[in-house]
Amino acid sequence: MATDISGSHPRNYVTQVGSAAWQSVTRLVRTPSHSRRAEARRALALRWLGLAVLTALTIGILMVAADVAAIKLMPVRGTASLWPLRWFTELGKSTYVLWALAGGLIIILLMLPRLAGISRQVLIAFGVRVQYIFFSVLTAVLCAELLKYIIGRSRPFVGGEANAFYFSHFAGNPAFESLPSGHATTAFALAFAVSAVWRKATLVMLVYAVLICISRVILLAHHPSDVVGGALTGVICAMFVRYWFAARRLGFSIGRDGSIEPLAGPSGASLKRVAREALAP
Repeated sequence: MATDISGSHPRNYVTQVGSAAWQSVTRLVRTPSHSRRAEARRALALRWLGLAVLTALTIGILMVAADVAAIKLMPVRGTASLWPLRWFTELGKSTYVLWALAGGLIIILLMLPRLAGISRQVLIAFGVRVQYIFFSVLTAVLCAELLKYIIGRSRPFVGGEANAFYFSHFAGNPAFESLPSGHATTAFALAFAVSAVWRKATLVMLVYAVLICISRVILLAHHPSDVVGGALTGVICAMFVRYWFAARRLGFSIGRDGSIEPLAGPSGASLKRVAREALAP
């Protein structure tokens, strides 16, 4: 594939971009080929079972013992001094996170026709990792929206009083879409996915996700059990997407015990070099 498109016809560039996008899609939906994917499935099933039990127990305990007491301690909804928190909590909004990741994928796609050889492989490897993060968040968000609709739990003080057991199943009303928290789901799916790819970012991403959860409770958007449910939903979905990628040998490897580890990815220095090459006139 040609690397210098400066003198090529625009249609040729568009064709190359379309071809790269198609190849990306076909890699994601191809038949799993990793020989250890069965071991990975078993390990994943055990982790899912453990997380599901932990989630159910934690949510139940919080609903009975802590939810009402916690939200009664929070500032009145709309308190003016909480504006920094209202700004910060938007960093966990799924719309912003997904559009930012989608924008990154589009930029990578537009850069690919300008590269060849090792530089192209470096950018593809980086793109696979961004794809994994994007689909982890997207899958978690879709799952959370379905659960919200089915569960139909009220947000704090809907109905005029603190009630942890006010439900309207299948209502499709934002006032009854409290469990799981969408922001918590997004934040923890993002945190898990980024940490799965770049281990050094684990602490920073964990702090980010926990602070997003705390902000949702302080702003009276959710009960404590809602953010716990969202956090576990995000992690479980990101784990599933990681298995999907690993089974297709995309960005991850599977160990003999079924553990999934990230493949060595491009360094920051190599990405800077590739970016300079792709953006050069």
